Amino acid sequence: MGGRERGREFGKTAPRTVTARIVERLSRNRVLRGIGLHPVVARPGYWFATAVGVTWGAVLGGFRVSRQGGVIVCAGMPRWAFGRGGTTIGAAYLTRSNTHSNVLEHEAVHRAQWRRYGLAFIPLYLAAGRNARTNRFEVEAGLSKGGYR
Repeated sequence: MGGRERGREFGKTAPRTVTARIVERLSRNRVLRGIGLHPVVARPGYWFATAVGVTWGAVLGGFRVSRQGGVIVCAGMPRWAFGRGGTTIGAAYLTRSNTHSNVLEHEAVHRAQWRRYGLAFIPLYLAAGRNARTNRFEVEAGLSKGGYR
């Protein structure tokens, strides 16, 4: 019996699976999808995420904040404060020093995704999976530009 089957036996399911199921069920509901992804709802979520991202990045990065390549770059952050080479939250790109033009183009696509989906982007991204090659948001942003080989 595999780990996933064993987990179900004891009433536990992998977190990604639960998230994917919830997102899948909600995304099938046209009314919820229409309301949740409507710009009147999504845009304030994007603004909120940007405010949180810039605040987090500015404080932890020693206020090294600049605008580059369509994103607000918060550089100089400790490695534990973001994922991989950098993470975009709203319009804020959090990184230590990964600011190559290709990466910024990749992150600008994530910024646009945040703007479109608002806070719904978080469960949507998680449901898309950790494997960048199959994560539709990473594929859309450009795997090679994002440093995925």
